Amino acid sequence: MASLPLSSSCHLGFRPFSRGQSPPSISFLRSRSTSNGGKQFQQSLLTTTTNPLRVPSPISQTNRVARKLTTVVRASSSTAVTSNPNPPWQGAALKPLAAAIATGVILWFVPQPAGVSRNAWQLLAIFLATIVGIITQPLPLGAVALLGLGASVLTKTLTFAAAFSAFGDPIPWLIALAFFFARGFIKTGLGNRIAYQFVSLFGSSSLGLGYSLVFSEALLAPAIPSVSARAGGIFLPLVKSLCVACGSNVGDGTENRLGSWLMLTCFQTSCISSAMFLTGMAANPLSANLTFNTIKQTLGWTEWAKAAFVPGLVSLIVVPLLLYVIYPPTVKSSPDAPKLAREKLENMGPMSRNEIIMAVTLLLTVGLWIFGGVLNVDAVTAAILGLSVLLVTGVVTWKECLAESVAWDTLTWFAALIAMAGYLNKYGLISWFSQTVVKFVGGLGLSWQLSFSILLLLYFYSHYFFASGAAHIGAMFTAFLSVASALGTPPYFGAMVLAFLSNLMGGLTHYGIGSAPIFYGANYVSLAKWWGYGFLISIVNIVIWLGVGGVWWKAIGLW
Repeated sequence: MASLPLSSSCHLGFRPFSRGQSPPSISFLRSRSTSNGGKQFQQSLLTTTTNPLRVPSPISQTNRVARKLTTVVRASSSTAVTSNPNPPWQGAALKPLAAAIATGVILWFVPQPAGVSRNAWQLLAIFLATIVGIITQPLPLGAVALLGLGASVLTKTLTFAAAFSAFGDPIPWLIALAFFFARGFIKTGLGNRIAYQFVSLFGSSSLGLGYSLVFSEALLAPAIPSVSARAGGIFLPLVKSLCVACGSNVGDGTENRLGSWLMLTCFQTSCISSAMFLTGMAANPLSANLTFNTIKQTLGWTEWAKAAFVPGLVSLIVVPLLLYVIYPPTVKSSPDAPKLAREKLENMGPMSRNEIIMAVTLLLTVGLWIFGGVLNVDAVTAAILGLSVLLVTGVVTWKECLAESVAWDTLTWFAALIAMAGYLNKYGLISWFSQTVVKFVGGLGLSWQLSFSILLLLYFYSHYFFASGAAHIGAMFTAFLSVASALGTPPYFGAMVLAFLSNLMGGLTHYGIGSAPIFYGANYVSLAKWWGYGFLISIVNIVIWLGVGGVWWKAIGLW
């Protein structure tokens, strides 16, 4: 048979591949022959033998594929050779980490004052180093807290059981459960539905929207004695839904559109509403109990609300407006928003099955929070029951709960701070501090008004060392009330003011009160701004409560 005058582009020996190239493998040819076009491929070979002038397209396609494969192989080889063997550092930020470690090391080697045990001083060094780490954030907050706990165990300052004891505390778990509730609230669309209702009523301005939330929360404060449950179970999901509905999201540069101001406003006012009622915060009854044990007088619900109503109302009006001026949302007026919200509601149609389940579960949980004292059901048990309903009905899945990284991170760092702060008290550091303050203020020879003012400021700003209002009250309330009374402060008046400030001081940090890690965990506000505005608002609240409140308390005969 005469040889076939084939062009080089379709030579059966695959000569068209340049030197150094690899021909298609047998498996590659087999895959071509066994694919959907396998029969056409074989037929093209037959055609080639009978028609030497025709170039079979399947073989040409094979050549093109082979060339592309060769190019990819060469490119990947080149990448492998030129890739950086030392990728960028992805560990801790070294300067903030060094600052935190230096703080702890320096304080560690400073001789402890007389009356302070070595263990207490070492724990204070680790605690302050952890706080510096949380502020500068060389690592995520949970990781920083674990480093602090690890240091306390490694140095034998705390046992492992003591260091991790607060993971059995109900408050961190209640906060984590609040994030799981928020997931269901938003996932079902119930959050958007309620958010659009708010926007339709008050959404023509951001300020009006904020005030509607502030006073709604204040109305619920006397009925729901847990600020963590109130903020996390009801208002955080609602606020997040409102932010999303108004186009303010985390991570895309739109945080300041509405979310940053709204989150900070709702958090700061949650501290104010907690101070207005005896049942506004879980630790308030502790203040009342310690007052009775110290001065044998009762802080009743009515007396508390009467004294707190005027300064509380002024604070609820002033604080959102002040934040609106100094930390404003970029969108302030939206006259078309109510109309658009009503259209969104119409498009949503009737409530879905999951929305109804979520709404009923929320009502059940809130009902248990309100009447839990009568039914002997605490807040965290009620929240677990509510979450169980959501899990069983599939409204929220356990996989979604596990994916809530912010919840688990918050649980970790908040529990760590509670443990360390609690053992600072157990080791006697807080009682030493209280006694030192008492001796100092008592020796100044000032009037009772000035002495009491100094005591209040020391009591208030020492809250930077506490991750719980109840821990602070339990450690320092009795000592400060006793000293204030001894220096001439009317005892009942002194107890009332200390009790109010025990709530307001929670606004200083992102861990000082149960609502703090919940709103901070939404990630709309940076830590530096959270602390900075927290300090500024603390001054405003002190001026309002001691100024306007002082006049009001004089008018009703408290002093």
